[in-house]
Amino acid sequence: MLKKYDVLILGSGAAGQSLALRLADRLKVAIVTKRELADSASAWAQGGIAAVLDTTDSVEAHIQDTFTAGAGLCDPVATRFVVENGRRAIEWLIERGVPFTREAKSELGYHLTREGGHSHRRIIHAADATGAAVQATLSEQVRAHPNIEIFEHHIAVDLVLGDKVGHPGAGCLGAYVLDIRGDHVLTFSARNTILATGGAGKVYLYTTNPDVATGDGIAMAWRAGCRVANLEFIQFHPTCLYHPQAKSFLISEAVRGEGGLLRLPDGTRFMLDHDARAELAPRDIVARAIDFEMKKHGLDCVYLDISHKPAAWLREHFPNIHARCLELGIDITRDPIPVVPAAHYTCGGIVTDLAARTDVPGLYAIGESACTGLHGANRLASNSLLECLVFGESAAKDILAKPATEHPPLPAWDESRVTDADEEVVITHNWAELRRAMWDYVGIVRTTKRLQRAQHRIRLLAREIDEFYSHFRVSNNLIELRNLVVTADLIVRCALKRTESRGLHHSRDYPDTHVRARSTVLRPARRRPEP
Repeated sequence: MLKKYDVLILGSGAAGQSLALRLADRLKVAIVTKRELADSASAWAQGGIAAVLDTTDSVEAHIQDTFTAGAGLCDPVATRFVVENGRRAIEWLIERGVPFTREAKSELGYHLTREGGHSHRRIIHAADATGAAVQATLSEQVRAHPNIEIFEHHIAVDLVLGDKVGHPGAGCLGAYVLDIRGDHVLTFSARNTILATGGAGKVYLYTTNPDVATGDGIAMAWRAGCRVANLEFIQFHPTCLYHPQAKSFLISEAVRGEGGLLRLPDGTRFMLDHDARAELAPRDIVARAIDFEMKKHGLDCVYLDISHKPAAWLREHFPNIHARCLELGIDITRDPIPVVPAAHYTCGGIVTDLAARTDVPGLYAIGESACTGLHGANRLASNSLLECLVFGESAAKDILAKPATEHPPLPAWDESRVTDADEEVVITHNWAELRRAMWDYVGIVRTTKRLQRAQHRIRLLAREIDEFYSHFRVSNNLIELRNLVVTADLIVRCALKRTESRGLHHSRDYPDTHVRARSTVLRPARRRPEP
């Protein structure tokens, strides 16, 4: 079945939905999402959105904080572009009705909090569930817009490229999409295709990410001929709740920003032994410090203690964290919270320009799947949603400025030479093996030998998965596993190319940092011309 749109957006987080709303008054838009519209990493974001919103703060200060966290690798032009457009992005959300937490005595009328790595209070938030508030507001408006069609429980199998379907040089012409519930593949023809698929946290055994974070956009872009960059920089959030019944529950950066202290089981603080900024050091430093202390003392976790704050204040500022912990028998007004680091954010991704364009004409990437140059070697807290919004706007401007083109004829998905899978358990086993190998060998602290072991295992898995993909009908699990193994291989390849320790990439074999910071860029063997 062929479906035609002006714009096809793969992914339904803050990046994809904000872009859709900016385009839909003039263009026909389709949003494809693997689960429900609100299921994305954006909805899980707790802390808030960083932007210069107070006269005591400045654009230069925000840029400098971003540079410092990014360990010298942030692109100056991209960073300034995002920070200078930050206030307008927040005002756009306020106009849309996002219920940010108010504070009468502040200049803007909203409460601003502070997080690790920030020199000022500049994080606007909706209590401790900012992402959910943003997502709910945008989703309601996306569902109501007559020019936006939503395809829930659909997953992109791969991009449709002109070179492969009889239209040389045409770039990206849309995507093949599996209707998961209907179990058949649709052909989407689009003048513009946007990868807003999020990161790749599920490539690791332990992650704060939702199950949909399987590196789909990164893998599809790589197969299409796009460059990727800096994928070795996987941010491990320092404080994921450690509890057998708590799956991927994040304890917000704002808990430390508001005075939370990290302690060993005996109550001893340890962050001052690792960094003068203590609990307010950037995430990579805090995560490595926790990892060090856990290994040194043989611990399963450490503890984040904010019980010294008034109970009523905690319930007001962290209602969701308080409620979730209480469900598990942890009263944060009296008890320290058990925490461990977990894979949290993919700082690298598909190389894009300031208009969010990739190397393939007609193909854009925004949000966590993209590498814009903003995050460098380590993302500054709460810059992620900001990046989604700013590049969503810039992509919209570029798309709206383009002349309309005809939809060329596209072939339907061909299943004539495949059969139903005989043993789905193969997918489950390969998924588990991949995620365990990445956790064991490509974690917070790395060595060349560990990376080489991971690469060997990943490539064995890749051959097996490719053979499975070639012979059997596609399924949601197979598509995700195929994308995860490609992304895992790219992460390891980037890590092996970096012969230093910088930001989130810490190597025992190369403990020093080079004087000059360089991005790690991988190019496909047959990269297509840049737009």
